[in-house]
Amino acid sequence: MKKILITTLSVFFLSAAMAQVQANQELKALINQAFSYFPKVKEAENSIATAQEKLEIVQSNSPEVDGIASYNFVQPKITLPLQVNGETKDFQFAPVHNFNANITGSYMLFDFGRLKANIVKAKTDLTYAQHNVAFVKAQLATQVATIYYNIIYLQKAMAIEDSVLAYLNENKAIIESKLRNGDAIKIDLLNIQASIDAEDNRKVDLKNSLQKQQNLLSYTTGNITSGGTAFDFDVQLKDGVAALTDAQTLNLEYVLAKDKLQQAQNELSLTKLGDKPSLNIGANAGVKNGYVPNVNEPRFNYGAGVTFRLPIYNGGKTQRQTKLAETVIKQNELSLKSLDNSFIKDIQQALTDVNSNLERIKNTAGQIEEAKAAQALSAVRYKNGVGTNLEITNASTNAERASFTRLQYEYQLCLAKIEVARLLGYQYW
Repeated sequence: MKKILITTLSVFFLSAAMAQVQANQELKALINQAFSYFPKVKEAENSIATAQEKLEIVQSNSPEVDGIASYNFVQPKITLPLQVNGETKDFQFAPVHNFNANITGSYMLFDFGRLKANIVKAKTDLTYAQHNVAFVKAQLATQVATIYYNIIYLQKAMAIEDSVLAYLNENKAIIESKLRNGDAIKIDLLNIQASIDAEDNRKVDLKNSLQKQQNLLSYTTGNITSGGTAFDFDVQLKDGVAALTDAQTLNLEYVLAKDKLQQAQNELSLTKLGDKPSLNIGANAGVKNGYVPNVNEPRFNYGAGVTFRLPIYNGGKTQRQTKLAETVIKQNELSLKSLDNSFIKDIQQALTDVNSNLERIKNTAGQIEEAKAAQALSAVRYKNGVGTNLEITNASTNAERASFTRLQYEYQLCLAKIEVARLLGYQYW
């Protein structure tokens, strides 16, 4: 019943977390593809198998059976002169050639809580390994999402460059026509060509950055292309207090920190059992020589018994180990408090980035419309002979700057939302 309740609660929290985020299906597919492709995930998943094996070893409190064979050569021969039927003979009390072959078995009857404590510790280690896999996946998901929207940003930036270059080349053709008719001067053509060359270089830089991001996408997912065209990642915003509560519940950094605290507490419980007694049962059966009167004759033998062990003195080692374990617990408790402080700062900064970029995007709407109108007007004025080449260049620069500014704000807003989702531990894949 307890396991069913835990599973139900886990599904509830996971569903609630997914409902807080909107992500497109292609991004989700790329993230899940990365989970099966990226070697770091496989490495983390292997640690689960390791922890599971350790748990099974601890739980298998089975008897231990050993086969033992030994041989010893002993000199001098142990003899004693005895009178037998009036004659003095040397009677041998121990063989020169000693041999022993037997099967020995032992079993721990009572260890006064050590086995139970070791099982609890092993289960906590397994839980930590499972949560660590989820943490690695969450980190990878954030990385893939960032790369995915980096590609979209660079593709949109290249589209703006193409628009600027088309505008400049169109007006270059007009200048060349005017130059042939004597209505323009050579410097006008040189100026606009210089602007075209500068924009070409920017486009080359963008292409280079795009190729690097596609390489990173291939590195994480095995897929070099993506078809995204919009900054469609969205997350439900909350105030700082509610956001921190979600982070403390869902973020895997918190989960792992709590696991480490539990591991330290388990280690303390196990350490305190160091001075407890133990009770073992053992038995053996085999063949050996050394039995009088015929010490060289091999004979079958067997035995059984119990062993009670009570630690009395170990130089204060257990006390020192207990103190060390308590210090480790304190360290992990302080780590959780530091995590709170760090997350409060990061959440506030991420929410500030979201709100400020939303405001900036709102303010750029009019700037883009005005810049594009000025760009079109300057082209018409120059074509009709009432404008100058400088007006065309300035209009192009202003339109490009306005478009890039809005694009950057939209891009920064998207990354800020991804950061909010990461901090709050939302699983959107």
